[in-house]
Amino acid sequence: MGVIRTSNRKGILNVNIEIAKYCTGESELEIGQAIYSLIAELYPVCRSITGNGFRQTLETLRHHIQLKVHEVPSGTEVFDWVVPKEWNIRDAYVKNSKGEKIADFQKSNLHVLNYSVPVNKIVSLNELREHLFTLPDYPDWTPYKTSYYKENWGFSLSYNEFQKLEEGDYQVLIDSTLENGSLSYGELYLPGEEMNEILISCHACHPSLANDNLSGVSLTTMLAKYLGDCSRRFSYRFLFIPGTIGSITWLCLNKTSVNKIKHGLVISGVGDAGNITYKKSRRGDAEIDRAAFHILKNSGQPYEVMDFSPYGYDERQYCSPGFDLPVGRFSRTPFGRYPEYHTSADNLDFVTAYALGNSFARLLDILLLLEGNRTFLNRNPHCEPQLGKRGLYDSIGDNELAMLWVLNLSDGRHSLLDIAERSGVSFAAVQGAAELLRRHCLLDVSG
Repeated sequence: MGVIRTSNRKGILNVNIEIAKYCTGESELEIGQAIYSLIAELYPVCRSITGNGFRQTLETLRHHIQLKVHEVPSGTEVFDWVVPKEWNIRDAYVKNSKGEKIADFQKSNLHVLNYSVPVNKIVSLNELREHLFTLPDYPDWTPYKTSYYKENWGFSLSYNEFQKLEEGDYQVLIDSTLENGSLSYGELYLPGEEMNEILISCHACHPSLANDNLSGVSLTTMLAKYLGDCSRRFSYRFLFIPGTIGSITWLCLNKTSVNKIKHGLVISGVGDAGNITYKKSRRGDAEIDRAAFHILKNSGQPYEVMDFSPYGYDERQYCSPGFDLPVGRFSRTPFGRYPEYHTSADNLDFVTAYALGNSFARLLDILLLLEGNRTFLNRNPHCEPQLGKRGLYDSIGDNELAMLWVLNLSDGRHSLLDIAERSGVSFAAVQGAAELLRRHCLLDVSG
C-alpha cells in the first residue's frame, strides 16, 4: 500500500501541523478507511433529487466540512428546466393476500420507484405487474429506478421474487408526498491566494448505492476537509448537488461568475475495483485534461482516458457550449460498464478502502500538479549558467536532465507541465528542479 507522500508536495501546499500526517505518512488505506466509514454512515438514507433525505445527507457532511446549504424553490425556471416539486417518503410496501410483504421500503429504499406519487389501494396481479421493475439477467438483484419528471408509482424487486408472485389481490401503499418545496444543494468555498477557482462537483442524490455515488460524495468530503487545512494557490469550490437538475440550477444562479473556474472535476464512482478512468473536458486539451493524463501516465498503474461525449454526469452541463468550462470527470469503472450499476449489488461490499484511498491519492496528485504548474523565466538565458560552482550537479543527481530542460524552456512561455510533456520527464522531477534553481536565484516566477 502506497503512502501519500511526494518530495514536491510541501512546496506546492504549505501543510500545517494538523494535516501534516497526510503528506508525511498517512497511508492510502487509512484514508480509504475513513472515506469508507462515511459511505457506510450515509448508505441507509433514502435520497432523491429533492427532499429530506438529501438534506439529511448534507447535514451529515456538515459534521466534517462547513457546507453552506442552498434551497431553491420549486417552480424556479433554470434555463430550459424548472425546479421540480419536492418528494418525501415515509413508508411503502406491497402485501400479498396472506399479508406478506413482497416489497418493503423499510428493508431497502431501492424497492420503491424513486419519486413515486402516493398510492393506497388494492390491485390485481396484472395491474401490479405494470408497475414492477426487475432484472431477469441478474435474478437476485433489485434494480434502482426513478421517475423524476413524469408522475408514476412503482416498485422494484428481484426477478426471483417476481417469479413467485401468485394470482390474487395485492395491497399497495406508498406513503409519500410530491408538493411544492425546494431543491437543496451544498456548497463549500475555500479562498486561495488567487481568485481563480478549481471546481469539484459530485452528485449526492442517489439512495443506497455505495459506488454511484456515495463514493464520490464521501471522497469529495474528505478532499475538501484536507484542502481546507492547507494554504492554497487556487480557490476551491465544492458542490454537492442532485444530478443534472442540480448542476443546471447552480449554473443558472451563477452564470455571471463561472468565468473564475479555471479547472474542474466531476467525481463519481471512485470506490470499485476497476482502473482509474478520466473523461476529458469538451475542450479536450484543457490544463485539467493534460494534468490528469500526466499523473495517470506516471502513476505506474493501469488507467484509461476517454474523449468527451455529451453523455454522462454533470460534466455535460458544465461543458455545454454556452459555458464550455474546463471540467473533466474522474472515476474508476465508468457508469454502465459494470453490471452492479444502479442495482442492489452496488452495496457496501462492492467498494473497498483500497480503491477509495487510491482514488484520493491520484486526485490529490492532479490538484497538486495544478497548484504547482507555474511559468518561470531563466535569469541567465545566454547559454547555460555554470552549475558546478553552485553544487547543483551533485544536488540534483539523476535529475540533471530535468534541470537542463527547465533552464532551456523557462522563457516565460512554457509552464512546468509544458516542460514535463515535451521532455518526457515527470512533473515531480521538473518541479523539483525548478524549485532548486529558483533557490539558487537562477529562475524567477513569470507573471
